[in-house]
Parts: sequence; structure tokens; C-alpha cells
Amino acid sequence: MEPAATTRAGPVVADAADLADRARRGDRRALARLLTEIENRSATAEAALRILYPLAGRAHLVGVTGPPGAGKSTLISALIGAVRATGRPVAVLAVDPSSPITGGAILGDRVRMMDHAGDRDVFIRSMASRGHAGGLATATIAAAAVLDAVGFPVVFLETVGTGQAEVEVAAVADTTLVVEAPDMGDDVQAIKAGLLEVADMVVVTKGDRPGADRTAGRLRAMLGSAQATGRPDVLVTAATNGAGVRELLAAIDGRAAALGARGAGSDGARLARARAQLEGIVAERIQARILVAARTAETEALLRAIAAHQIDPYAAADQVIAAIDGTPRV
Repeated sequence: MEPAATTRAGPVVADAADLADRARRGDRRALARLLTEIENRSATAEAALRILYPLAGRAHLVGVTGPPGAGKSTLISALIGAVRATGRPVAVLAVDPSSPITGGAILGDRVRMMDHAGDRDVFIRSMASRGHAGGLATATIAAAAVLDAVGFPVVFLETVGTGQAEVEVAAVADTTLVVEAPDMGDDVQAIKAGLLEVADMVVVTKGDRPGADRTAGRLRAMLGSAQATGRPDVLVTAATNGAGVRELLAAIDGRAAALGARGAGSDGARLARARAQLEGIVAERIQARILVAARTAETEALLRAIAAHQIDPYAAADQVIAAIDGTPRV
């Protein structure tokens, strides 16, 4: 098998270099294909990332999370318009839940952002979570780095929208927005212990509703009672009429400027992102080795032994791991 891999190395690198070059020159079809390669974790994607990664690190990554129905996609659509009004291109990575059976996803977030479909300086990509917990797809960080490298100064990362578990976005984004709709009852309490702790800003959407100011006041009281250092601002927006959207973007840009003034070396978000990238890739590669080992004839025999209760699954797992790392069996 090794010679075949060697002979493919040349074409893979050449294809990756071509994709990377075309994506940098503004070819959106090449960019879309490159992101597909990243989602599929192909050799082409890895080779392209080696080329593009040194060019990344300039974009401001804005995570947008919160409970279902809070209006995350609608808010992002309004923010896209505000960013474009400043003349800057903008990209969106919207993660949708995927089927545990087929791995497919509805990818419906794009529907709410169709107002910007004809703008060449807006790039919206939906990604299936593929069962990954934490609200983001495992390929999100790599995809964000590609969008950064090809020249998008602002990249929005929208999580799946399943509630409190979505704190992973804070390890990926420079700025994390937690979105809450007015009078969603216990949802405010549900996110208190999780999402509010990772928020850089809390955004109450649908500000044209009567309960918006009441929800904002309740959130400010919760954050104030926590007496947290550097507690997040609470802002109210209404995407339908644009109220508060420019002010929100100004706050995001202000935070980006503050982080830039501090320098990348002192930015905890960038270090957290580096850790998430490294740990994610190491975990994926180890898991791949385990899956290969789990398909051997010896492992099949272990499975039959477990099913027959001739060996416990812990001892069988130890044998599989020992076969992978070459350690002697105990």
C-alpha cells in the first residue's frame, strides 16, 4: 500500500496548490470545493491547509450561539448587511444538525440569509455537525482558517442551536455572542450556567417585541449578581428594522481592535483555538487508527468473545490498544 500513497502524493499536492491559489484569487467555486475537501478530511485538504495556514490569523472570528428559535441566523443576516455597508467582505460558517443515520443535514440556515446570495463579497457555507457535540463541526476551525487566509476579515460561526452544551464555540471564536429571544421562559435560566459564562456579548433579539427590554434587564441582573470580572454587555437588536444592529457591529469591531492592540501572543482565544485544533486532530488520527485496528480478524474474534461473555469489554479494549501502540499485553 505504501508505493500507491507515494505515487499519489504529487497529484494531491498539485491539486491542493491549485485549489489554494484559485481560492486566494477569489474563485468561489474553488473555495467551495476546498471546504468540501476539509469536511471530508481528505489528503487534498491537509495539503491545502499546509499552504494556507501561515496566511491566516488576521480575521475576526465571531461565534454566534444560543437556544433554538432565538433568531441566530436572522441576526447574522442583519450583521452581514451591516458589515457590507462598511465595504468589507464577510463569510459565514453555519453548522446544522445532521442525521445520526445518514450523516446528512437540512442546512436550512442559508435560507434565512438568501438576501445576500447575489453579493460576491458574501460567502455562506453550511456544514453538517456529523454528530459532533458542542455545537460545531470538527472541520469548523480548519474551514475558518481557510476563509481567513483567502481574505475574509470577518467570519461568523453559527452553532447548531441545541442549548447549553454549545460552549465549545468560545474556544474557537475571538468574540462569542450568546443570543436570547424575549420571554423564552426557563431558557434564560437554562443557559445561565453554560452559555452565559462564555459570552463576550449577550444579544437579545426581536427587540421590537414588548418583552425585549424586560429580558435584557433580567439578563443584566443575572450577570450583575454573578459579579463576574469583565462581565459581557447586554445589547438589544431587532433584525426586522435594523435597530441595534449597527451598535452591535460597532461593539464587535471595538473588541476586535482591543484584541489586536494586545497582540496575538497574549490573546487567550487564539491559544484556546490552537489547543482545540491540536487536540481535535490528534483525537481524529488516534480514532482512525483504532477503527482500522477494530476491523482486523483478531478484533472480530474479540467481538465474538465479548458477545459470548468469554471476555469482558475492558480487557478486550486493552488488547486492541496494545496492538495499536505495540505495548505487550498484560
